[in-house]
Amino acid sequence: MAPRTQTGSGRLSQGLLLLWALLGTALCHAGAEAEGFGQDTRTSPPVAVFNWTAQLVEETYTNITQKCWEVFVDLMRNVTASELCEWKVISRPYSLLQACLEGWADHLRYGYPNALAEQYIFQSHHRYFHNCTLEHQVYFDPPEDVLLAMIIAPICLIPFLVTLVIWRSKDGKAQP
Repeated sequence: MAPRTQTGSGRLSQGLLLLWALLGTALCHAGAEAEGFGQDTRTSPPVAVFNWTAQLVEETYTNITQKCWEVFVDLMRNVTASELCEWKVISRPYSLLQACLEGWADHLRYGYPNALAEQYIFQSHHRYFHNCTLEHQVYFDPPEDVLLAMIIAPICLIPFLVTLVIWRSKDGKAQP
């Protein structure tokens, strides 16, 4: 593995913190009006209820996923071409992209997996991992006719064996 400059978790943490702050303030001031509190203030802390339309949620999620992608691309700039297929190197940026897409979808109640998140995952594979080959042989299902024969043969053999056992047990002679 070639030595590379240490990016440090400080830069990543600052970037994620900035992303969180920008997105957090955008969510709070996205034009949604608070209608009231969902629970009585005497029993638990108030929970604000927002009247978000599906279009606003989709637009917000689209903007957030773009930011998730930009953070992922920025993290992948630190990965050399020879390291693109090493899971130990790419697992953190890839997992952060997936967690960002899934976390914000859950937070916005948008549903995950969704077409937009899938598009970014496919884009990441196409852009960064398209030349990666598997080290292990990939096993595929056998052809349908072979699979059918492998399933039917034991099923047909069972009634024959049951008949044989019953026929031999009717003999009445003790077996030595």
